[in-house]
Amino acid sequence: MMSRDTGLEITEFEHIKQSIQDILLTPIGSRVMRREYGSLLFQLIDSPTNDTTEIQLFAAIAAALMRWENRIQVNTVSLEMNQPGKFIIELNCLLSNSNRQASLSIPLQFGAIA
Repeated sequence: MMSRDTGLEITEFEHIKQSIQDILLTPIGSRVMRREYGSLLFQLIDSPTNDTTEIQLFAAIAAALMRWENRIQVNTVSLEMNQPGKFIIELNCLLSNSNRQASLSIPLQFGAIA
């Protein structure tokens, strides 16, 4: 497995993390040969910051990962927004191939980098 950033070899755990970022940051309908791939997170970008939107974010994350990343089983999802447009998704999951619990911290950024 290879890092999309460096081209160097990475562990399966790092590849899972990389895959999760790709799934969540790909808007559904944007892949030409795989229109259903991705997540609904981009549809929630301009939503108000409230409990309803938070639940919709959790649902979008869980649904996308259950569909596209079969190497994990998501147990819990938490979301931290430390700056506008920057999120950290904390996942507690079970690694399917080893039955081992894992915690993943996935940084996501929407919009341009200033």
